[in-house]
Amino acid sequence: SLSFEEKIQWSLRREQAMEVSPIPVVTVQTAPYDDQRPGTSGLRKKTFVFESKKNYLQNFIQSVLSSIDLRDRQGCTMVVGSDGRYFSRTAIEVIVQMAAANGIGRLVIGQNGILSTPAVSCVIRRIKAIGGIVLTASHNPGGPGGDFGIKFNVANGGPAPDTVTDKIYQISKTIEEYAICPDLRIDLSRLGRQEFDMENKFKPFRVEIIDSVDVYLNMLRNLFDFNAIKGLLTGAHQLKIRIDAMNGVMGPYVRRILCDELGAPANSAVNCVPLEDFGGQHPDPNLTYATSLLEAMKGGEHGFGAAFDGDGDRYMILGQNAFFVNPSDSLAIIAANVSYIPQFQQTGVHGFARSMPTSTALDSSGRVAKAMKIPVYETPTGWKFFGNLMDSGRCSLCGEESFGTGSDHIREKDGLWAVLAWLSIIAARKQSVEEIVKDHWARFGRHYYCRFDYEEVDPRAAFFLMRDLEALITEKSFSSQQFAVGNNVYTVEKVDSFEYTDPVDGSVTKRQGLRIIFADNSRIIFRLSGTGSTGSTIRIYAESYERDPSKHTKEPQVIHNYLNDFF
Repeated sequence: SLSFEEKIQWSLRREQAMEVSPIPVVTVQTAPYDDQRPGTSGLRKKTFVFESKKNYLQNFIQSVLSSIDLRDRQGCTMVVGSDGRYFSRTAIEVIVQMAAANGIGRLVIGQNGILSTPAVSCVIRRIKAIGGIVLTASHNPGGPGGDFGIKFNVANGGPAPDTVTDKIYQISKTIEEYAICPDLRIDLSRLGRQEFDMENKFKPFRVEIIDSVDVYLNMLRNLFDFNAIKGLLTGAHQLKIRIDAMNGVMGPYVRRILCDELGAPANSAVNCVPLEDFGGQHPDPNLTYATSLLEAMKGGEHGFGAAFDGDGDRYMILGQNAFFVNPSDSLAIIAANVSYIPQFQQTGVHGFARSMPTSTALDSSGRVAKAMKIPVYETPTGWKFFGNLMDSGRCSLCGEESFGTGSDHIREKDGLWAVLAWLSIIAARKQSVEEIVKDHWARFGRHYYCRFDYEEVDPRAAFFLMRDLEALITEKSFSSQQFAVGNNVYTVEKVDSFEYTDPVDGSVTKRQGLRIIFADNSRIIFRLSGTGSTGSTIRIYAESYERDPSKHTKEPQVIHNYLNDFF
């Protein structure tokens, strides 16, 4: 794809590189750490842990590289991207130096290190890489006082499964040395190839800096009707939108795709410059942290609003006057309207999936899925569980309550894909966000839903709390109890500690949360989360189903009262 002149320049650079001495590989002695077990989405810690603990970063990167069989590693291609948070550039330099020393043949990196999590998955699949490293702590704050994270994605483009992360962890506990090329330097800003001669049998080593948006944009063009969406955003009755990238990785994608490609006015997109500390804000697209979007939408000027998290895999949807779309409802509504999305017109829909804590709006008593005659899978939290279903052709659309939705076009949740899905539905139905949601409730009922987070809990206390709670609710006397909450009576139908048997490989994942399920499919769930960087996080999820349309306009506060009364 290079022009004749570019080929000449590349050849000259290659010859110049070959004239200098090969870059030496150095083996450095190190000592293991016992706290490098990857969580739900990789290894997350406070940034100062990676920055100040001797060889902490190098140990984990070596553990990741060593988890790949040497025969597969030699000369292979890997992808590297980051959400642009503080310490990313330093970490990328170390990854490049260690990849070269460990026999990786080619690294593909987003320009300036920027590559959203969905884009990393997309590129891995597009170029058939062996995997990729994503530098992100997702929706956690950034900066020197914030969080940093490293996630390894495998060849299908999705997060590494438990078998791989367990192997990484075991290596990290016994590591004694790592290999690195400290003299190797790359220019992250310059698009194109950079080739290096190595002082080992693994040579040459090549780095390719790619446009952060191109490959991902080309994929989206094949999934959606861009002309229909452009007509919605630019026509005589154009939908005014406001998109908040929250100074995360999505800024360049929003500008390029929604504004340049689809015609939304430039002032539709705000906070589009990726910042190392996300502008001092918490890059979590919810009603607590996306306050600037919330306030802008309250004015009624815009009919559609969306915000993205730090690495671009989570999203929030707001309608006119800040009408909030619960992410569990968003998944169910996209599922009920897949016929309006060209991607599914081409491929069909093979199945739906949701994480266990996610509201049962998608499948409760088979309401949405049964009407469409499509199977639904309930998995543990973590996108890696969806990947197996997708790879086997069982799942086409999936999501989690934590503002993540995606499909089988990649193996990660994808915030911008979900936004384009919503815009496709609005363009086809010619209704507002609020009208679409309320029509859905009228047809299937409303699932009132909320989540309570208790963060930085002492791990020992969290363990004993969950153990004692499990003992309490699994007592025989607890089953069939009735609890009066306001005018409603909830009868306990089932209690358990959720476990999942993968229908593809038969693997069993146990102790994924404690469930109290009532006769009307209302639920209370208690779960230890694996996405925090300090201590333990306990999450409590509450869900109450309401079929009566006359009761669909209550404020979500009703669920808080429900939980308070229950306890």
